[in-house]
Amino acid sequence: MAVMENETWSHPSYVPHYLLHGDPFASRLSKEADIVAACYICIIGILSATGNGYVIYMTIKRKTKLKPPELMTVNLAIFDFGISVTGKPFFIVSSFSHRWLFGWEGCRFYGWAGFFFGCGSLITMTVVSLDRYFKICHLRYGTWLKRHHVFLCLVFVWVYAAFWATMPLIGWGNYAPEPFGTSCTLDWWLAQASVSGQSFVLAILFFCLILPTGIIVFSYVMIIFKVKSSAKEISQLDARITNGHNLEIKLTKVAMLICAGFLIAWIPYAVVSVVSAFGEPDSVPISVSVIPTLLAKSSAMYNPIIYQVVDLKNSCVKSSCFKALNKRRHFRKSRFYTISGSLKDTTQAKEAHIEM
Repeated sequence: MAVMENETWSHPSYVPHYLLHGDPFASRLSKEADIVAACYICIIGILSATGNGYVIYMTIKRKTKLKPPELMTVNLAIFDFGISVTGKPFFIVSSFSHRWLFGWEGCRFYGWAGFFFGCGSLITMTVVSLDRYFKICHLRYGTWLKRHHVFLCLVFVWVYAAFWATMPLIGWGNYAPEPFGTSCTLDWWLAQASVSGQSFVLAILFFCLILPTGIIVFSYVMIIFKVKSSAKEISQLDARITNGHNLEIKLTKVAMLICAGFLIAWIPYAVVSVVSAFGEPDSVPISVSVIPTLLAKSSAMYNPIIYQVVDLKNSCVKSSCFKALNKRRHFRKSRFYTISGSLKDTTQAKEAHIEM
C-alpha cells in the first residue's frame, strides 16, 4: 500500500482522521476498554464460527444432493463463517495489544474481508427476501425455480460482493483505520476529501446498503399484506394446500428474523459511518463509534441461533418441551429451517420438517 501521508487531497483543509493524532494504529481507548472489547469479540467469534461451521458441516455431510433451498442457507453460513475466521482474530489480538499490529497491508486485508463477507451476507438475504416474495405473492414462481437458477443467483452474489469490496483496492475509495485505532474499515472520511471520495461513499451506501435494504423491506411488507388479504381465502381451500401455504409462511418468518437481526446489527454502524462521512470532523466521539462497530461484528452469530430456536419451538409443539429437550440428538441429525424453500410434495407438508 502506498504511504498514506504522501497522498494529495483535493480539499485543502482536509486531514485524514488517522493522521490527526500521530500514530494511526495506536488505540484511542483505555486498556481496560480494549480488553473488554477483545473478550466480547472473542466470545462472539467462537460462537459464530462454531455455529456457522456446524451448519456448513451438516449440510455437506448429507449424502443426498443439496436442494436449492439448502444452497441459499449454506451460502449465508459461508459468508458468516468467513467474516468470523478472517476478521475477528485480527481485532482480538490488536485489542489485547492496545494497538493495531498488522500495518497498512493487514488493514487493507481486514477491511476488504469485513466488507466482502458482510456485503455477501446482505445480498444473500436480499435474494432470499425476493424468493420469499415471489413464492408467497406470485404462486407460479415456485413451479419453475430450478437448481441452476439458484446457482446463477449465488454467482451473482459472490461477484457483486467481490466487485464492491475490491474497488477500494484498485484506487476508487480506500480502507483505513477506525477512529479508535484497533480495527479497519472503508474510508468513509474520503467523502470530505474529494469529489471522487464522495462518489465512492454514495455508491457504496446506495448499492450495498440502501438498495438491498429497500428490497428486503419491500418484499416483507408485500408478504404481510398478501397474507392478511388471503387469510380467509386460504382457509376455505383444500387442507393439503393450506398446509403447504402454512409451511411457506413459516419459512418466511425465519427469513424475516434473519434479515431483521442483520439489519439491527448493521444499521447503527451505517448511521455512524454516514455521519462520519458527511458531518464535521470528529463529529462522532470515539467512545460512541466503537459501540456500533462491536454490534455489527456480532451479526454473524445470530443465524445459527435462529435456526436452533425455531427448530426447538417446532419440536416442542409436536410433543412436550421436556421430552423434546431430553430425546433430541442435535449433533447426530440436523433439522435446521431453511430461509428459502419450496414444497416438492404438499401432501406431506403437514408432517414435513423444514430441513437445512
